[in-house]
Amino acid sequence: MGSFEVFEHTADIGIIARGSTLVEVFEAAAEGMFSLMVDPCSIQNRAWLERRVEADDHEGLLVAWLNNLLAVVNIEAFLPVVLVVDQLSPRRLRATVHGEPIDPDRHHFRRDIKAATYHMVEVKQADGGWTARVIFDV
Repeated sequence: MGSFEVFEHTADIGIIARGSTLVEVFEAAAEGMFSLMVDPCSIQNRAWLERRVEADDHEGLLVAWLNNLLAVVNIEAFLPVVLVVDQLSPRRLRATVHGEPIDPDRHHFRRDIKAATYHMVEVKQADGGWTARVIFDV
């Protein structure tokens, strides 16, 4: 199971995600991003969506994955709570995203994340596991 930590960056905010596998890191990065936005305990697992993204490398794939999830919130008005990366290759990711439609009475947003950025993005294998660093434009 992956984990994440938050760090401040000038006017933005970032996370460092860790996991024993690359899949765990991608899942932890998404969980970290959503924990910055809304209390995960307020989201129920009532529906699911499938998401697919492609990119040229792991860093691009991470940014594409996180920005695709932000589109789920901002365009489809859906809040994920469980994110399962079903397939991950160096250029493609397929995931099942569980959650529910946004309910303004229950979902109180902590902060607005505009986008995951390429600024200082990093995905690397180290110490028997994986880490990813990403900064969000808020």
